[in-house]
Amino acid sequence: MICTSIQNKTYGEILETLPALEMAEIRLDRCSLSDEQIEDLFGQTDIPLVAVCRVQGESAQPNQEDAWAESERLLTLAVQAGARYADLEIEAPPEFSRRFQKLCRECGTTLIRSYHNFIDTPDEKGLQMALARCFRYGADIAKIVPTCRSEEDALRIEALYSVILENVDSMQGRLIAFGMGAAGKDTRIGCLRRGAPFTYAALNQQEAAAPGQPTAAELDSLIYGDRKPWIRTGLRMPASKSFAQRAIIAAALAEGTSHLYGYTPCEDSEAALQVARSLGARVGEDSGTLVIDGIGPIKENLGLQLLNVGESGLLARLCVPVLSAINGGPFVLEGYGTLTHRPMNSAASIMAAFGVLIGNIEDTPGKEIHVPLSVRGSLIPGTAEVSGESGSQLISGLLMALPLCSKDSSLYVTEPRSIPYMYITLDVLRHFGISTRSEMEGDAEMLENEDWGGCTGISFSIRGPQCYRAADLTLESDWSAAAGFLTAGAIFGSAEIDGMDMSSIQADIAIIDVLLEAGALVSQLEGGTVCVRKAPLEAFSFDLNHAPDLFPVVAVLAAFCAGESRIAGLGRLSGKESDRATAILNMLHQMGVESEADGDTLTVQGESLTGRLLNGRLLKGGNYTSNHDHRMAMAISVASLGADSPVVIDDTACVGKSFPGFYEVFTK
Repeated sequence: MICTSIQNKTYGEILETLPALEMAEIRLDRCSLSDEQIEDLFGQTDIPLVAVCRVQGESAQPNQEDAWAESERLLTLAVQAGARYADLEIEAPPEFSRRFQKLCRECGTTLIRSYHNFIDTPDEKGLQMALARCFRYGADIAKIVPTCRSEEDALRIEALYSVILENVDSMQGRLIAFGMGAAGKDTRIGCLRRGAPFTYAALNQQEAAAPGQPTAAELDSLIYGDRKPWIRTGLRMPASKSFAQRAIIAAALAEGTSHLYGYTPCEDSEAALQVARSLGARVGEDSGTLVIDGIGPIKENLGLQLLNVGESGLLARLCVPVLSAINGGPFVLEGYGTLTHRPMNSAASIMAAFGVLIGNIEDTPGKEIHVPLSVRGSLIPGTAEVSGESGSQLISGLLMALPLCSKDSSLYVTEPRSIPYMYITLDVLRHFGISTRSEMEGDAEMLENEDWGGCTGISFSIRGPQCYRAADLTLESDWSAAAGFLTAGAIFGSAEIDGMDMSSIQADIAIIDVLLEAGALVSQLEGGTVCVRKAPLEAFSFDLNHAPDLFPVVAVLAAFCAGESRIAGLGRLSGKESDRATAILNMLHQMGVESEADGDTLTVQGESLTGRLLNGRLLKGGNYTSNHDHRMAMAISVASLGADSPVVIDDTACVGKSFPGFYEVFTK
């Protein structure tokens, strides 16, 4: 990325300048800004800013106590206001350095320790000593900038990148080294080839902050050529099908007329409406509002012999327990497409604990169980311990079905996965008048921070019998759908999505945490608009066991993050619309991204977008398969923005399962 140095500007001039820049270095020693203006600038600006207040320099007088005190005051203001980066010279007094390092850690500001030499370029040993000093004095990023007077100087500076990577693999993206002066001009872009997170440029030729500094326009042309940033504003996402499907089934079981606001159709949600009709509910729609007259209170067995759930794995796992509680006889559950290849053995094992037998229509012992299913037996309330290792969908179905039984039930879930989806179910049940209690088990840190990853078990207490009551409910916008747009914005430009609930319990709101972990700039405006803007991206580690639908697009994100990223949760992907773990690895390998499965973890060797552009390592275009998986199709589409040639996907219609308008929104 290009960091443009801003100096000799008023507050108003800075605000006018920033929107056209990728990121900026604000020279607090050369801009006359009040304390209030500094706080506003670093607290409100939506691009990455570097706070700098130089005391040392080509003509500066070192060791001026008052100058250092003023530098600390101004830098402290910027960091406390929210500066993304702060640059502190290596010559800063020790007490100042220690205080400022602690402040940056507390505020989440990346600390740059910078070494400048305005006379010459030290020898190899001298450069390495300067580099070691930067990290010894707390640098997150070391900045080494000597004066370059020859080609040999330039080569010696660039050799620092080999030194740092040979010694510590995790140092990738933590060094910015280039030379001042005409002989060092090429090193300012060469550092990006070597893995620097960003380089520096002047706003124009008259305002160079150091000799040989190119303009931002010159660097932009050299790096991006005709490539334009991917910028989207005013986007709106469809309704969450996780909420919609649960709410539709609840409304169908309820007594009275329910209204579900903000509905947007997709194949899975439409299948849920067809299930509601099959149960006997009356369904209508008026300008995005579903009107459902439910069948409750349920006083006699339904006696259905056949129920079709389309291609929805969630709907299948909700309906098996629910219909077993109210049907009063055996039935066949059928579907189509990828659902008929997704194993249901774990569901069969759990349902057997409640007196319900699931098998294939042709009952072949030892054969993997798939839709269409034969379901026999009535749901028996009671106490059971079940494993959540295979996911939350069947458990959500039990939570919806057990309140309809004649007695109370207790359900203890070991090894819980996709925990947020269980709590979406409880939230929907609460709206429809169903009372349940839950208690999560884990260590003290998990309980304090509500960290799903630390949960070892969940106890559910379900009172029976209960009756669903009609409700009016606004369906949340879908974080799963938003993930692709937010990721594209973080890598290639920016994205603004309206109407998102930042307090949502949807599992895929975790995309915000992933993007922040990777270094993207994320902010929220009034009215629920979420903004993501690209910033220098770095390798990350994240556990997606509780949000497996994010895996494909997060893998694409990792391909553009400098260093080795590790994403846990591969084991959750085999039972999706495709063998998603294999599909992701095949996609990455075909695109030329080094990656491998390491047990339950995907490791991805990433490189920044600027590094890929300058080194000729953009992702490879060509013909790709989505494996008829909507999540894979969307992820490949995001990746195509960083490809060296057009990407053609064999089946894009599969996005209709969750987001029929995806391509219209993505390409507009």
